[in-house]
Amino acid sequence: MKRDTAIDRRTFLKGSGLSLALPFMDSLASASDLSKPPVRMAFMYMPHGVIMDQFWPKNQDQFLNSPPSIIQSLQPVMDQCLMMKGISGVPIHPFKGAPHALELSTWLTGRLPDADSRGRINISISADQIMANYVGAQTLLPSLELATMPQTWKENQEGLHEGYYNHCSYRSPTQPVPAETDPRNVLNRLFGKRGKDGLVSQTNPLDRQMLDRVLGGARDLRKTLAKVDQQKLDEYLDSVRSVERHIAAIENRQQEAALEKNGVAPTKRFATDSAPIEVKIPEGDKRSEYMKVMCDLTVLAFQTDTTRVSTYVGSRPNGASYPELGFSNEHHSQTHYGSDKEKIRKVAAINKFNVDQYAYMVKKMHSLKEGNGTLLDNCIMMWGSGLEDGNKHRRDNLPFILAGKGGGSIKTGRFISDTKGNQADLLTTLLNCVGVPLDRPIGIATKQIDAIKA
Repeated sequence: MKRDTAIDRRTFLKGSGLSLALPFMDSLASASDLSKPPVRMAFMYMPHGVIMDQFWPKNQDQFLNSPPSIIQSLQPVMDQCLMMKGISGVPIHPFKGAPHALELSTWLTGRLPDADSRGRINISISADQIMANYVGAQTLLPSLELATMPQTWKENQEGLHEGYYNHCSYRSPTQPVPAETDPRNVLNRLFGKRGKDGLVSQTNPLDRQMLDRVLGGARDLRKTLAKVDQQKLDEYLDSVRSVERHIAAIENRQQEAALEKNGVAPTKRFATDSAPIEVKIPEGDKRSEYMKVMCDLTVLAFQTDTTRVSTYVGSRPNGASYPELGFSNEHHSQTHYGSDKEKIRKVAAINKFNVDQYAYMVKKMHSLKEGNGTLLDNCIMMWGSGLEDGNKHRRDNLPFILAGKGGGSIKTGRFISDTKGNQADLLTTLLNCVGVPLDRPIGIATKQIDAIKA
């Protein structure tokens, strides 16, 4: 490759002010870029723990070949995954009555809130924001925070500030980072039209006319690319259109629901009818479609190097229900199941549903080529919960799944049944694996968990 054909790692197509970052392309990369694509890290959260005997494999062979029902959807990519049994959570004394406020707030901080200032946020910077501080200057967005539900739950367990109930990302000990719940807003942040100040100034960046202009530039760019990169560019732009269509479909359903609520049948709407009112994605909508859009946006953000850090709170510790699973009970109410087999069945179904969405994202990343491997090879994707189970609020054995090799730092395809360490040890280890230097361990960490490393 001639030296003058190499361009910066984060390449853009531009059309009328719209900037669209491109995926990693071998024929446009310098030799140093080819040898080491950037490493990204994502965290995906589910509250209330899991049904343990349907989550943990019995041994390595079962992990790879016949995984338990909750993690069954990961089987096609199990060689890209790592499960660690034995990681303990942060002990919650003196907050014994605040298991749900602490399951989320300690998940990425590895530390309890300050007991002497319970009525205000005072905890610790979270692992995702530590990484964002280190790598964020190299990307358009330092980090991306997503959530399925609004972070507005009002509850003060043990007198703790309600923010602990709703946030897992903290920019500083006193600043929780709000998460975006509207896929359209996320799309605007990632691919919106930006002015000279770098701020998004257009609210609907990927409309047909604008994207067609970008595609015109893409056609010119294709002529300079090797064949394998032409295919990669085509697949990438197709995926951008797919996300846009998916979001549009959700918005159309919301509009129809709003019309029906006001007695107007969508098929009989007249031009003089008022425009549908703005509504949030309803609880009864298909949560799987909503979560897949958010997962797609995460993949696009990583693929284009728009950010290298993402956090997705699949649901906060109360209020979530899953009608598409055939029942309307809230997740939290079913987790206190005792010996009730029907409640156990429902919680297991919710667990499986959430892992299925994680598996969807992992599989997609594994299908995308990057450099000499895949996008997933250059990521660490962590799924987990801040409780072992919701029945007794235990924290001795938190459920975690890792996917991706982290640029060669993680050895996947394994089930480690006797991991020694706590959740802060794990976070400290993962930051080390992605090359983030730490002047001190995270939270209550005392060591790194070397068993997970390659």
